[in-house]
Amino acid sequence: MLDAASKAFFHGLARSTALKRLASRYGLRKPNSFGRRFIAGERIEEAIAAARDIEARRLTFTLDLLGESVGNLAEADAATREYLRILDAIIGSGIGRNVSLKLTQLGLALDRATTVDNLRRILDKAEPAGFFVRVDMEDSPFTDVTLDVVETLWQQGYRQVGTVLQSALYRSEKDLSRLNALGIRVRLVKGAYKEPRTVAYQRKADVDAAFVRMTKALLTEGNYPAIATHDPVIIETTKRFAAEHGVGPDRYEFQMLYGIRRDLQTALVDRGYRLRVYVPFGREWFPYFMRRLGERPANVGFVLRGIVRG
Repeated sequence: MLDAASKAFFHGLARSTALKRLASRYGLRKPNSFGRRFIAGERIEEAIAAARDIEARRLTFTLDLLGESVGNLAEADAATREYLRILDAIIGSGIGRNVSLKLTQLGLALDRATTVDNLRRILDKAEPAGFFVRVDMEDSPFTDVTLDVVETLWQQGYRQVGTVLQSALYRSEKDLSRLNALGIRVRLVKGAYKEPRTVAYQRKADVDAAFVRMTKALLTEGNYPAIATHDPVIIETTKRFAAEHGVGPDRYEFQMLYGIRRDLQTALVDRGYRLRVYVPFGREWFPYFMRRLGERPANVGFVLRGIVRG
């Protein structure tokens, strides 16, 4: 895990329009391009191909069309219509039906009511077709409103929708109690955003400790939780706690990112655990890619080697 200054550096790069343009030209142009390590491609067809490969390895997946913070409501409507097209493509392909999305794609930074309407449009198509829709969590200014939107749709009877909590945020353990009480499915992550110390733990040890506490609460009180980590120690802690409390492997799943620790993914499935791979795709992949680099030094080395090799 990089230190706070290095993480902030990569988050700064994520906002660079010049780097984004350069990456769009070269980052995914070849099958072995550096961006392909973490991104399935720019088109839904490429994401579907990646999903087929994952299913062939006896794993499941969720597809995420990358994109954040649209500039106007017309763009939010376009993103919503694109998700509806993606649902049709997934149905036609015969692969598993699980997607993730960000609410700022649907207009959350602009208008809450429009965002609720856009999410409802997606759920109205997704739920009858057997999809599960995960609403991703973004940086802390959007935490309250994201949870509010998910709860609003839940209270309106939508049950194949869940969300994400980040153990790095101080508030997340209280939020988890609230979601568990409602029965809303939660994906637990550590958190990839650079957050101020006023709202988030700054030390890795504190983030990890909160993650373990929340994992235990999810296993005993949650509804089919997703434990999203690549940390072997936390994975073993999760498995041991679940076994000690009579929580079978069919009552939760591990989740990992596309392109990271395929060996560990396969090992877990071989031992009877469920593993879902988070598969990002789309033209707006650069900010996500920079956050992945900001999480692990090994990722930086991989990319630098890829650039040198052309």
